[in-house]
Order: sequence, then C-alpha cells, then structure tokens
Amino acid sequence: MDEDLKKGLKKIARNTELKATETLLRWRYKKEGKEIMDHHNLELQSQLITDQAHQIITRRGKNIWNELKKVYRKGHKKEQ
Repeated sequence: MDEDLKKGLKKIARNTELKATETLLRWRYKKEGKEIMDHHNLELQSQLITDQAHQIITRRGKNIWNELKKVYRKGHKKEQ
C-alpha cells in the first residue's frame, strides 16, 4: 500500500475516533446534567481519552498475543 494513502487512512481513522469520543463526552455531560465545556477543552479531553484507549488496547493486545504463542508452543511440543 502506498505510504501516502496509508497515512491518509490513519488520519481519517484518528479524526473519526476523536469526533466519536467528543460526541460521547457531550452526551455524557448532558445526561448527567453537567455543563458542557468549551470546544477546545472538549477536544483536549477527547484526545486524552482516545490516547488512553490506544495504550490499553496495545497492552492487552500484547498480552493476548503472548498467551497465544505460549499455547502454540505447548501444542507444538506435544506433537513431537
């Protein structure tokens, strides 16, 4: 895949994640009866939440991958 296309798709995905997070935050504040913060602060909070979600997914994904490798190695040893 072309690098420019890849970067463009990543940017689109990132912007979509941020807008979805921002929408969820607005909904949550409205539901709880809290004052919705200004656009700039809402944008910053959306970025923080999205980055935290990525870190969690990365960490858990690595754990899952390591567990799958362990299971595969055990199964491979039994066959020999």
